[in-house]
Amino acid sequence: MKVIKRNGTTVDFERQKIANAIRKANLAVEEEERVNEEEIESIVQTIEGKKRPRLLVEDIQDMVEHELMQKQKYALAKAYIIYRYTRALVRKANTTDESILSLIQNANKELAEENSNKNTAIASTQRDYIAGEVSRDLTRRILLPEKISKAHDEGILHFHDADYFVQPIFNCCLINIGDMLDNGTVMNGKMIESPKSFQVACTVMTQIIASVASNQYGGQSVDVGHLGKYLRKSYHKFKQAITRECGEDGTPELIERLTQNRLRDELKSGVQTIQYQINTLMTTNGQSPFVTLFLYLRENDEYAKENAMIIEEILRQRLEGIKNEAGVYVTPAFPKLVYVLDECNCLKGGKYDYITKLAVKCSAKRMYPDYISAKKMRENYEGNVFSPMGCRSFLAPWKDENGNYKFEGRFNQGVVSINLPQIGILCRGSEEKFWPMLEERLQLCFEALMCRHNALMGVKSDVSPVHWQHGAIARLKPGEVIDPYLVGGYSSISLGYIGLYELTRLIVGESHTTEKGKDFALRVMQYLRNKCDQWKAETGIGFALYGTPAESLCYRFARIDKERFGTIEDVTDKGYYTNSYHVDVRENIDAFSKFEFESQFQKISSGGAISYIEIPNMRHNLPALEELVKFIYDNIQYAEFNTKSDYCHVCGFDGEIIVNDDLEWECPVCHNKDHNKMTVTRRTCGYLGENFWNVGKTKEIKARVLHL
Repeated sequence: MKVIKRNGTTVDFERQKIANAIRKANLAVEEEERVNEEEIESIVQTIEGKKRPRLLVEDIQDMVEHELMQKQKYALAKAYIIYRYTRALVRKANTTDESILSLIQNANKELAEENSNKNTAIASTQRDYIAGEVSRDLTRRILLPEKISKAHDEGILHFHDADYFVQPIFNCCLINIGDMLDNGTVMNGKMIESPKSFQVACTVMTQIIASVASNQYGGQSVDVGHLGKYLRKSYHKFKQAITRECGEDGTPELIERLTQNRLRDELKSGVQTIQYQINTLMTTNGQSPFVTLFLYLRENDEYAKENAMIIEEILRQRLEGIKNEAGVYVTPAFPKLVYVLDECNCLKGGKYDYITKLAVKCSAKRMYPDYISAKKMRENYEGNVFSPMGCRSFLAPWKDENGNYKFEGRFNQGVVSINLPQIGILCRGSEEKFWPMLEERLQLCFEALMCRHNALMGVKSDVSPVHWQHGAIARLKPGEVIDPYLVGGYSSISLGYIGLYELTRLIVGESHTTEKGKDFALRVMQYLRNKCDQWKAETGIGFALYGTPAESLCYRFARIDKERFGTIEDVTDKGYYTNSYHVDVRENIDAFSKFEFESQFQKISSGGAISYIEIPNMRHNLPALEELVKFIYDNIQYAEFNTKSDYCHVCGFDGEIIVNDDLEWECPVCHNKDHNKMTVTRRTCGYLGENFWNVGKTKEIKARVLHL
């Protein structure tokens, strides 16, 4: 039997601790009110007899109190309650020593694996984690209602980012970068005027990103379409200077050629500044800014020509990669890239198809960019196309006082996610029992989300001047409260969900890809969406249904449920739950069908949704990848590819490693020949193991697999 402590850690059940606690309570009452050793043993055996693989400390204490009352030892039960209360006061005094010390000693494995972008061995990151442990502790014990903290510990819901909740900061945002560049901003008390060139604009943009990222805990997104005008400013500046230098000897053709040469150098340097600054700047939490660049070629844009040049250069440099400490070109983690497909670039003879072909090459080698279909997005968001926030959540359409749609300068207040499979397990396959329990747990989620919202109400703009006073979100005066931006739908607050696939398996007995399963899954999704719409109507707050990019949460929920309920086939046996509405990786489905199937859930999950396919190394089959991109434009709003390529674990090389017929290979950079320190794709069939979405006939490929 395992016991879940109040700080969330799991320890072995120790019967002696229960017996000792009862004995201490015995000492506080008269002898006739006490229980003897046999009765103590009986109480302990009753708890052991529950045969629960996992118990909360509070559950054990509740059982002890119940047993004492059953034995009519009322005074002793009262003494035990007082003992519990006294111990609770001691815990409130200090509960973070162990976790913080283990962090400093690099012994806290859970924290080390929590975020791949944050190295717990680095001093600056440790400072952030130490503060996070204190925040998480205060959040669990004091800031949240006990039932919400308990629901989080039991895996009923997940209160995201509790390590930042003690501070009045929010999740993700769309930086109003256009306003900050055009009208200037202030950072660290210094005025930053509107740039006069592309290079300076790129530098200022990255400084804004770092400043914004240091004052919130989620990701940031910027639309690079605002940089076009600054590239044109550089063009005019260069042309004027070259015209003066050439004097009467300068023909229009010569001047234009020299101007274009200097402009290309400026373009390359500016984009390089963005890439290197973002990957080398550190925010105050010890990591690179979690930033997304939104790449959208708008045909009616005054600066469409310049923006096409900028987007092309961004993709070129991402395709090349960045050198690591060994001098090898590798794929940088940031910035994330989101590329918009529209009529002008959807590979159907459009003006900018050549840029999309470059994006496909980039996806094949570097995984990014992600793709948004402008066609499908307009259908879902009242004709609008806009960037997801850094956390991949989407805002709802919102109009300003002049009736104009506004997206930049808006944000997400935070996220709470519900564990859907756990409800299915408790209902034992009964749909009749499912709906009332779902409603009950959604009410808990609502209360948790309102805790997030209320924590931001009354906060003054001084808490983060770059956000609230200098343009990233607003231009409030010092001392003004941010309340108007928390209501009326200006910002969103998100209900996430995990495990629709597993829930459907539990209730219907089939996958949600079958007709029967799909009917149930869509009804669940619509119920969640309707609940968010209801909350929004009742409160005026922008509740949104969000297909959480769950990462470790998929494993946390599954781990908790497996410890509590044991191994359940195709549910807890996998060690993870399927993210949001996604098709489970073990389903036999091709890439096109997967995108087509999941697109119907994206429309309902309008507060955030992304679908992906895992595919083998596609560098040698770009036409197939281009067909997928065409398919995305016509069929699904938001999609990405997880491509796998050769990788040397010694030097970090992620180019092509040639394997000969005798299955011998070596890294072309460091000449490593150790097979255990290299990941290699078999070119004959592209096999990479069971968990990938094949672009083609899955069964045929699996039948022809050649193992390394």
